[in-house]
Amino acid sequence: MSHWRPATLWQALSGAAALAGCIAYAVLAHRAASAPAPGLFEACVFIVPLMAAALVVAWRSPARTWWLLGWALVAGGLWAVRDRLGAGTQWVLLAQHVGINAALCLGFGRTLAQDSVPLIARLARMVHGGDLSARLVRYTRGATLAWTLFFAATALLSILLFAFAPPAVWSGFVNLLSLPLLAAMFVGEYIARVLMIPRDERSGFFEALTAYRRFSRSSNPRPH
Repeated sequence: MSHWRPATLWQALSGAAALAGCIAYAVLAHRAASAPAPGLFEACVFIVPLMAAALVVAWRSPARTWWLLGWALVAGGLWAVRDRLGAGTQWVLLAQHVGINAALCLGFGRTLAQDSVPLIARLARMVHGGDLSARLVRYTRGATLAWTLFFAATALLSILLFAFAPPAVWSGFVNLLSLPLLAAMFVGEYIARVLMIPRDERSGFFEALTAYRRFSRSSNPRPH
């Protein structure tokens, strides 16, 4: 009979808590975006996470003082107009959702330029520690293109639903379907990898995740 190790149990509990938190926030965000008369609370549901993320980025920036000053000015401006923030709740969510997907689309897409190495190829090189086979080169380029198109389609569909669909439909897509669609894309890409790449040439999920973390740290060095 197998026993849970403390580290494994902690990882499982942490993952379950993170998943529960994501689901709870998605439901809360959907209710806030669908509210008939959104107020300050509904606006804070979207603004507070953005400001928290911006604060982390500012703190890690090499020009920390200037970034923190800019963050404080934005926070002060939002506080000054807090009574009018509710009217822009849906616009904040639209900017957040489209902005994230557009940034990811650009991040993947720009590595498809002629003189660049596709993003997934960079991750594969970190896993395999050397040059890639011709088959892996073709696959990683195609996978990078697929992710680019996925993020582009997500951003475009969000804009179209915002413009032409009822608010509840658009909010459901943004808040309730975004993560399941992302998970489905991961699963689809993994299935394609299994079908197209021999076992000895492909990496597992956790190996790819470790490579991505190393890539993120090398791309975003912390200030001293």
